[in-house]
Amino acid sequence: MVDIQKGEGSFFVEDFGEKLAEITFFKSGDKEITVDHTVVSDKLRGQKVGNALVEKVIELAREENLKIVPECTFVQKQFEKNADYEDVLAK
Repeated sequence: MVDIQKGEGSFFVEDFGEKLAEITFFKSGDKEITVDHTVVSDKLRGQKVGNALVEKVIELAREENLKIVPECTFVQKQFEKNADYEDVLAK
């Protein structure tokens, strides 16, 4: 699996200075973060890197007791597919 790094308001995969995948989010309330964008380069497609990025945001939300507002359509679909994420979904 690829090495996922944490940035300011993002998790990303980088190779020799080139960002190959990224998920971005921002604080949107006292206890909420909004995930607004996910992108994975063609080099990493089919390797479930997008899913791994979503997992990192879920993990962060759980650790910091935050709820997630999934604005990004990819993240919305992950929430629809995964009942395990229900605990961090903003209502």
